[in-house]
Amino acid sequence: MWQREITQRLLTALRDTPVVVLQGARQTGKSTLAQMLGALGHPATYLTMDNITTLVAVQQDPVGFLEGLGQQNAILDEIQRVPELFLPVKAAVDRDRRPGRFLLTGSANALLLPRLADALVGRMEVLTLWPLAQSEIEATHNDWIDRIFSSEPLPVQQFSGSRQDVIHRALRGGYPEAVLRGNEARRTDWLNAYVTAILQRDVRELAAIQGLSDLPLLLALLAARATGALNTADLSRAARIPVATLNRYLTLLQATFLLQLIPAWSSNLSSRLVKSPKILLNDSGVLATLSGLSEAHLEASPTAAGMLIENFVGAELVKLASWSQTRPDLFYFRTHDGKEVDYVLQDRTGALVGIEVKAASSVQEADFRRLRTLADLVGAQFTRGVVLYTGDLLAPFGPRLAAVPLASLWAPLA
Repeated sequence: MWQREITQRLLTALRDTPVVVLQGARQTGKSTLAQMLGALGHPATYLTMDNITTLVAVQQDPVGFLEGLGQQNAILDEIQRVPELFLPVKAAVDRDRRPGRFLLTGSANALLLPRLADALVGRMEVLTLWPLAQSEIEATHNDWIDRIFSSEPLPVQQFSGSRQDVIHRALRGGYPEAVLRGNEARRTDWLNAYVTAILQRDVRELAAIQGLSDLPLLLALLAARATGALNTADLSRAARIPVATLNRYLTLLQATFLLQLIPAWSSNLSSRLVKSPKILLNDSGVLATLSGLSEAHLEASPTAAGMLIENFVGAELVKLASWSQTRPDLFYFRTHDGKEVDYVLQDRTGALVGIEVKAASSVQEADFRRLRTLADLVGAQFTRGVVLYTGDLLAPFGPRLAAVPLASLWAPLA
């Protein structure tokens, strides 16, 4: 059992909010975490919609089901399976706004389930449990995001790590079951079965249709384009799916936490909406499986590691941000002439951190060129620029710039 860093945020939300939604992909540990809350000071009755008796009872009489709970706090697991329950939960909360009354967990993004979002607006807080971060696997509390936004200079520091270790972690990803499988072939088998189950069950349930045979090919095409800008016209041609249908499928893949589309950063909020987003798979182990990547393949073709490691870093940043005090938004940056910064973090004050990802184990001055372009463009907003690389030494490269080992994402900064 791993200690999940989001636990304290979850308990805090339950102390002052009537409905808390804990969402995330299947097999990330939502049910396990929810059932642990009693021992952490939030006793509640646990009921899962994966139990056929519970599911049918809720579908037949959702109002009576909630009334039967009386004054008990309730954990309702896999809530996306019973949209009939959303309005009765709203009515129950309107009668009694006791904090922590309902913890709803779901394997679909609550904000992309219109009936849930509309019913509980103003009454709920939504938290996302991602696959395990590397720091959770290592049991090392990591405040990397907050430290990187700090005005304090980063100390020169040696880390234990190597390019081979980073590649191993990226291929493994963060799903608990995959992490526990030390054998690469068995891990790949599990990840293949996992993706198939999501496409056949969760996506089909959300879509309410049977004919989703195009999705495996689409997901494979997205994996091949991971960390690149989304070109819907090109993807539509390659997948032989009409653009309108493609956009619907992309929404379904996001709703089930297989895919994220990272917006382009711009100082003009409206401009962000028209620039192509960047494709990010939410787990690098899934990406490796879909792309046929293995340690042997990457040893033979070292350049293939770049995309995998960049996606791995993006997914780790999302996880680290979810429990940080800073809680920044994630973007990428690209100029009209093609100069790109892999990731940009922006906090609520507008401060920016630019992040370049390098699969190499050494860093040169030229690797900071695009970060300097970003710094010149945004001026005082630019807090820091880092090149994350697979070497072992954290070293400054001028004011507000540093080469930072990827191992710092799971081994705390001094």
